[in-house]
Amino acid sequence: MVGTGIFTSLGFQVGDLSTGFSIMVLWFIGGICALCGAVSYAELGAALPRSGGEYNFLSVTYHPAVGFLAGWVSATVGFAAPVAIAAMPFGTYLANIWPGTNPLVLSILIVWLSTLFLLRDVKVGSAFQDASTILKIVLILVIIAAGFCLKATQPISFLPAKGDAALIASTPFAISLYYVMYAYSGWNASTYIVGEVRNPGRTIPLSVGLGTLLVMGLYLGVNAVFLRSTPIPEMIGKQQVALVAGKYLFGAAGAKVMAIFICIGLVSTVSSMMWIGPRVTMAMGEDLLALRWLARKSARGIPVTAILTQFVIVNVLLLTATFEKVINYVQFALTLSSALAVAGVIVLRWRQPDLPRPYRAWGYPVTPLIFLAISAWMLWHMLADNSTRGPSLLGLATIALGLIVYYLSPKNPAPPGVETSQ
Repeated sequence: MVGTGIFTSLGFQVGDLSTGFSIMVLWFIGGICALCGAVSYAELGAALPRSGGEYNFLSVTYHPAVGFLAGWVSATVGFAAPVAIAAMPFGTYLANIWPGTNPLVLSILIVWLSTLFLLRDVKVGSAFQDASTILKIVLILVIIAAGFCLKATQPISFLPAKGDAALIASTPFAISLYYVMYAYSGWNASTYIVGEVRNPGRTIPLSVGLGTLLVMGLYLGVNAVFLRSTPIPEMIGKQQVALVAGKYLFGAAGAKVMAIFICIGLVSTVSSMMWIGPRVTMAMGEDLLALRWLARKSARGIPVTAILTQFVIVNVLLLTATFEKVINYVQFALTLSSALAVAGVIVLRWRQPDLPRPYRAWGYPVTPLIFLAISAWMLWHMLADNSTRGPSLLGLATIALGLIVYYLSPKNPAPPGVETSQ
């Protein structure tokens, strides 16, 4: 969960939400929404213990076509967009450390290098991924500690004030929530590998629940420090908001060191998504005859076609879209998929009341309804607002294309033991 969003998104929120209270409420609501989604996914993961996340949940709950669409979103943009979204700030942060370089060139370069390594079967080891994750968490804890030790702070209050209620009910608040929910994305990650988890009825609820609570605390703390230490006008519209705040926390030299650590963390995001995404695409090629070409492997078992397909999509996003548009594009499709999955908790409770449920969603039915209400509010504003309508409609077009592919393609038989609603 701890990745691109926390180091980049605040600059796109403070322009319209200028009070400390509204920003804190924004990140708190995002955390509550993620937590409500997490407990719902935990019930689905424990009751339907097969890897695949939404691909599995929606196939069983609704229809194989709906599950395929969730998989289609993941295979086309669900992994490519996060790669682009991580590569963009990587280029921005590195360009600030290395003046005179082009951020776009640096963003493309890290994607090309990652792809070349993967095509040579040189995988970034789990030790690097673990170390970079620990590094990011330690960095956030250091930022929080430094921020609360500052003597010279900005004149900002985190208590409610006149006008905050109107801000929280406004369209800019809903739009800012897209960035926040992207920053929280990953709360459902363990459900993608539930088939490989021991005792999923206990492990999945603990991982998604405690993980979301931990990240929620970190995000609230680090955003409070950014607001407390840095003048809001200097953060407005800045993608490298952590670097801007770092100058006030650690000085110019310290900020560059912090930016280097952030870049290392972003490299781990790019490499992991470039490695995982093609495996999902390859699996879909194995299940759907029309996409069989995506399942082709090299002599060493590398899914070359799937890797190159994702590589092309990432480069197109980097060359044609901005950071904001990529988030709006992918967030609409991902929000819709997760909302359908959470609604599936209610559907399965009604349709299959006797289904064994090692874990039942805490606070049911309030928690899934909270998630669905917030998701519906976000989806509506994404379609209603001029700034987000275009990318959102493009996300819908991507989903529609997946539906056409599904119905025009011959199907491979379902894996043994997998039942789906027809």
